[in-house]
Amino acid sequence: MKLIEFHAVSKTYEGRVAVRDVSLSVTQGERLVIVGHSGCGKTTLLRLLAGLIAPDTGSITINGDRVAADGRNLKEPEERNLGMVFQDLALWPHLTVTGNLEFGLKAHKIPRVERDTRIQGTLALVQMEPYAAASPAELSGGQQQRVALARALVLRPKALLMDEPLSNLDFELNGQMRQEILKLQQALGFTLLYVTHNPDEAFEIGTRLVVMRHGTIERMGGVEEIREYFKTLSRQLG
Repeated sequence: MKLIEFHAVSKTYEGRVAVRDVSLSVTQGERLVIVGHSGCGKTTLLRLLAGLIAPDTGSITINGDRVAADGRNLKEPEERNLGMVFQDLALWPHLTVTGNLEFGLKAHKIPRVERDTRIQGTLALVQMEPYAAASPAELSGGQQQRVALARALVLRPKALLMDEPLSNLDFELNGQMRQEILKLQQALGFTLLYVTHNPDEAFEIGTRLVVMRHGTIERMGGVEEIREYFKTLSRQLG
């Protein structure tokens, strides 16, 4: 079942084409990784899907519901039921771990008892229950990453969008968090759209990979197909 569809989507910033005529579908429960160099358009695709910006042309549908078309957003970000983890995590520094998770639940008018149940259960999933009363400044980089994940997942989104979420972590912690993301996805079954510039990260996390270049999809396929594609490129450049 197709959960997300981009139909000939384009976006230009101040005369610079960020995304050009992109058509792409994502199936329910899939782990799709968008990989490419900085400026290739991969983050713009996530921002378009999340509703943070509107496409200039083309349309976007989520679960069959058109959310953007004709140069404007038809559904606001909070109406799309998507979770997002940003590169800088964007945790609210003045709120505790619990407060960070509760903020979105309150905005969605989730009753207090259900809020408490969801928060406790989600913190348990990411092994952050002991830190419920801590502020983000008191946490390590890996712990902050887990809180950002929990804040997105506590809303029970149709899909989780992750934009270079591990780029600020050291090598060992990066590898550990990759495994934790995979375990969470397998346990909860959410659809994952993951953006990275790191091919090794893409190969480990994705079941299907999209290679972007200059705002367009250059190649799309399974892990082994894209791995071979990168090897061929490397030989040609070498």
